[in-house]
Amino acid sequence: MIYYPAMKAKERPHSHIFTSESVSEGHPDKVADQISDAILDACLKRDRNARVACETAVGTDVCINLGEITCKNFAKIDTEAIARRVAARIGYDREGEGFDSGSFRYFSYLHAQSPDIARGVNRKNAKKQGAGEQGMMFGYATNETPSFMPAPIVYSHELLKVFAGLRKSGKLAWLRPDAKSQLSVVYENGAPVAIDTVVLSHQTTEEGATKQNYALIKSIAREYLASTGLLTGKTKFFVNPTGKFVVGGPCGDSGLTGRKIIVDTYGGLASHGGGAFSGKDPSKVDRSAAYYARYAAKNIVAAGLADRCQIQVAYAIGVDRPVSFCVKTFGTAHGITDAQIEKILASGKVFDFRPYMLIEDLGLTAPKGWRYEDTASYGHFGRDIFPWEKTNRVKDLLKA
Repeated sequence: MIYYPAMKAKERPHSHIFTSESVSEGHPDKVADQISDAILDACLKRDRNARVACETAVGTDVCINLGEITCKNFAKIDTEAIARRVAARIGYDREGEGFDSGSFRYFSYLHAQSPDIARGVNRKNAKKQGAGEQGMMFGYATNETPSFMPAPIVYSHELLKVFAGLRKSGKLAWLRPDAKSQLSVVYENGAPVAIDTVVLSHQTTEEGATKQNYALIKSIAREYLASTGLLTGKTKFFVNPTGKFVVGGPCGDSGLTGRKIIVDTYGGLASHGGGAFSGKDPSKVDRSAAYYARYAAKNIVAAGLADRCQIQVAYAIGVDRPVSFCVKTFGTAHGITDAQIEKILASGKVFDFRPYMLIEDLGLTAPKGWRYEDTASYGHFGRDIFPWEKTNRVKDLLKA
């Protein structure tokens, strides 16, 4: 906590520290997410009306798929080949490390979707498609970064991308795929002003586990974070603080689809409804409506209606219209109330939250220029390749 002894109490800025973490594409839970989403991509490529709820579990030399899939010609989709391709792309392609794309054991226990769920989702009138799940979803945006995302999670993601690039290019060949980052950011009056602490744990080869290499990791991290304008002379760094990180990935710890829901979203700075994203087709509103809520929140902030905006939307399974909206701008709204924003959302004139309509609006059953596999590492939000990151409804909001 920052203290300002020379200032009167009313003049001191309110200061706090907020921490978010990210994990790399080689983290075991992210390996599982990417395999599940790669199978989803294959299903939607064959059948844009496919119903997919694909779970993946990975561990020492094993990969297991289970869940429910209804898809035309699903028997022609080689899920094992997909799982091995994803593992190899990530970098798990070496024998003797406990998880090798060419030799892990593979098991599939996938079966068709429950007819009880299908009857509430599939309708003769497609526009009346019901929500594939009950629950509440959240979307969030803030103007504290150019991507309208919270600073701690953005820079945690970006830091890991730097090292992934160095590993894949061969410049730091002693790095291995599993890694975690964590940034603690100082906020004053709601704005990020400094990075207090950086924690970076990165898997290496046995030969790469040296103090010299850890010092190099710190130097590279410092150089990147300096570009954020938030690094200070007091920023603390912890690199592989246990002293060694060689055994990692699915061998070091088992991985499951959907265990990194905070990493996937806003780093804990906004609420989360609890539903995971990866491996689910867009009829599951815990994925698609969370994307749409982010789309709406980002446009609201981009329009200057608020500095921060959080949207909650809730559904009943099999029902096409949301049962409720709740908007919070945390006292940052400009010329509009939270209740007025809720009314705009509920009208459906700018953003139509009915499952069929939001799926069509974002093109979620026929991705163009992106894949669901792309979403499954380094966050589902804040990256311009995804359609829910567009700010093309600003004028419509201002008119409304």
